[in-house]
Amino acid sequence: MLLVSTNYAPEHAGIGPYATQIAEHWADLGHETHVLAGMPHYPAWSLEPEYKGAFRRTEQRAGVTVHRRAHTVPPRQTAVKRALFEGSILLHGAVAPPRMPKPDAVLAQMPSLAGGVLAARLAARWKVPYVPVVQDLMGAAAAQSGISGGDKAAAIAGRAEAYALKRATLVGVIHETFVDRVVGMGVDPDKIRLVPNWSHVPVPTKPRGETRHHLGWAPGETVVLHSGNMGLKQGLEVLVGAARLDPSVRFVLMGDGSQRSALSDLAADVPNLDIIPPAADGEFPDILAAADVLAVTQHAAVLDMSVPSKLTSYFQTGRPVVASVAAEGGTAQEVERSGAGVLVPPEDPEALLKAVRALAEDPEGADALGAAGPRHVAAHLSREAGLARIDALIDEALGGPRP
Repeated sequence: MLLVSTNYAPEHAGIGPYATQIAEHWADLGHETHVLAGMPHYPAWSLEPEYKGAFRRTEQRAGVTVHRRAHTVPPRQTAVKRALFEGSILLHGAVAPPRMPKPDAVLAQMPSLAGGVLAARLAARWKVPYVPVVQDLMGAAAAQSGISGGDKAAAIAGRAEAYALKRATLVGVIHETFVDRVVGMGVDPDKIRLVPNWSHVPVPTKPRGETRHHLGWAPGETVVLHSGNMGLKQGLEVLVGAARLDPSVRFVLMGDGSQRSALSDLAADVPNLDIIPPAADGEFPDILAAADVLAVTQHAAVLDMSVPSKLTSYFQTGRPVVASVAAEGGTAQEVERSGAGVLVPPEDPEALLKAVRALAEDPEGADALGAAGPRHVAAHLSREAGLARIDALIDEALGGPRP
């Protein structure tokens, strides 16, 4: 098997953990598994120190052969810099494909446009099934996320996406809101399969009070935590605005991303907002569980291009979610489907703060809301179920029965 994914371990946010768990799952089953990946850089958009200066590298990780190729890493996102990033991935992967035996199938994790194109070309060269899994829609993302030069970028990205998707044997999408756009790119609806992501983090193990004491959060203090990428589409300014409205509520942004510096400048005079680095994998679920409210935010324009991977982790921890997102988007649908959170209008600090206060004033109700998350994970988002859906997708592409 060959998996093409720009993001891979040791990256611990975004789609990297999903790519890693798929490849390691295949290796555990006894399949010879190869991954064509980039150099670790996400979500900080800065190369991991041990990979600085590396041009090409082949390494063994948990039974998987990982072929890494260097590429540009833009610390700030503009349309031109993103195009150079994708172009460097495509060029290096094309001139130096992985040296490996002919695989039985090629799976690509998109939103990497270059990764999708590379996977399609490699599969065509080998004459084997090619299956992309759409995690984000880059054309829609460029149009909806506010990136500089987004209109032109959206047109170019849309053409690259269409190229990669129309050549697929089957197309997996992580949410049903992606289907119409994928069909609009010329993909036969009969080739599209729903393969939702799963919760890739373990359940919390430490008492909440112990973790809160370690983090310096007072017992009676209301803590709102956002974890994950700090990019344009998240619209995290709404949390800074909410923090300004009520100094008694602590807001914590945990993670990294292209907007971290700008958010730090914006919140320089807001003492009740903390920006902290990503948690270590072993501490991550306990820190999420220690918060009173978990926040997911998106710009109002973000509708059908992305469903944050953080939601599967949020649901696992048993804390209520406040989603500041467009009501008609896929993120809102997932929160409503889980029963573990409440929706508020996007880009509205007052509405977000009102929802947080309501949960703080009703701790029993907040606990009941949060408890729906683990139940939803157990019923629909387990790792075993998610990996089984990926296996069924590959089996069908190889000529097996349709699930």
